[in-house]
Amino acid sequence: MMIVLEALAAVTGLLSVYLVTKQNIWCWPIGLVSVAMAAVVFFDSFLYSDMILHVYFFGMNVYGWIHWSKKPVEGEVLPITTMNFAWNTFWIVVTAGGTILWGYTMSKNTNASFPYGDAFTTVGSLIAQWFMAQKKLENWVYWFVIDIVAISIYALKGLYLFSGQYFIFLVLCVVGYRDWKKAMLD
Repeated sequence: MMIVLEALAAVTGLLSVYLVTKQNIWCWPIGLVSVAMAAVVFFDSFLYSDMILHVYFFGMNVYGWIHWSKKPVEGEVLPITTMNFAWNTFWIVVTAGGTILWGYTMSKNTNASFPYGDAFTTVGSLIAQWFMAQKKLENWVYWFVIDIVAISIYALKGLYLFSGQYFIFLVLCVVGYRDWKKAMLD
């Protein structure tokens, strides 16, 4: 049963991220389906940080759907923006600090697999998902790094469909960054 949920979560997750690269609002409802199924798989695999993360993703998909629905001018899409160096540095420090704290907590209080790697993907994803919902170009860079770590963790846990999914996400990060950057310049 878990392999079926993993497969469905992977396919709908890929479709959702592909639609994000195209700035298509349908990314959010499809993402809701994906993250709900993935949360169950992660719980079953003792990847508790990932499970908690997907509960957060559920809420962020609702938020993103609402936020992207608000158009500055009728007929226009929400604009893509960037952050300055200081804000990027701030969020990198928050990610590092959060990873250490969450990883330590998980390593001492649960039987979590890869508590620090799982914590990094969780904390980084919390931030990257917020950036995505806000249409910050930098979300793609954050996701790129997160995806590299996630691919390794999922492969080591035998979650090969998720590992493959995150490899495709890695490619979509490059496509998304390129397409969003181009859209900013148009």
